[in-house]
Amino acid sequence: MTAFAFKRKVSLSFFLTLVLLLGSAFIYSPVVYAAAEEVVAGNSNAAWICLAAALAFGLGAISAGLAISNVGSAAMGAISEKPEIASNALIFIGLAEGLVVFGFITALMILGKV
Repeated sequence: MTAFAFKRKVSLSFFLTLVLLLGSAFIYSPVVYAAAEEVVAGNSNAAWICLAAALAFGLGAISAGLAISNVGSAAMGAISEKPEIASNALIFIGLAEGLVVFGFITALMILGKV
């Protein structure tokens, strides 16, 4: 792959990501506006609940990303030396991925209180 083709694919990827983000912003903006109106009306409890859910999911996703980066790089190094331990390495990566699932479930439980 030439440098030009690589730059073109990266630019296309960034453009599609931007389109996806803007599209989701237009889809979800009425929900955010309604939540903001509820806060202005005096019910700030919903804002705190949404913030707690966002923190639960966001921190879970960030911590899982950090864990997977460390475990994944160590697993790839170990697999390059001993290919027969690949299944064990994938198990450890799956355990790190479980942090996202726990954060998502916690966020859904918090949002169930709204």
